[in-house]
Amino acid sequence: MLVIYTTDMRKEASTNAINEKFLFQTCELNSALNVISGRWKAQIIYSISLGNNRFNLIRKELPNLSEQVLGRQLKELETHAIIVKRILPDTVPTGIEYILTSKGLALIPILSSLCDWGKTYEEGKEIYHL
Repeated sequence: MLVIYTTDMRKEASTNAINEKFLFQTCELNSALNVISGRWKAQIIYSISLGNNRFNLIRKELPNLSEQVLGRQLKELETHAIIVKRILPDTVPTGIEYILTSKGLALIPILSSLCDWGKTYEEGKEIYHL
């Protein structure tokens, strides 16, 4: 019997996919980290929260972020319902703005706390309690 695997089937059967599924089922934290851990995602979310809700405004705020990566991360954030894309009527060329959903807004204090944690415990700043 000949079995032909499609790309999706191979990915689902891979060790990485199996481990990922296990981790997501073990603790919801792993799933949450997956949503926000992509390169630049936290900065994009935070930038949108500050009012930089258009592609070029985000690029201006984060000049080292390439257009390709920004586009990919915006799509992923939209897929995870962190942002929604809204077409602005009566604009030439067609304008698009990105709006944080309630799910995205709920991330802001969490990301802020993680930022504070990072500042406190950045490399070389170990705090020991004996």
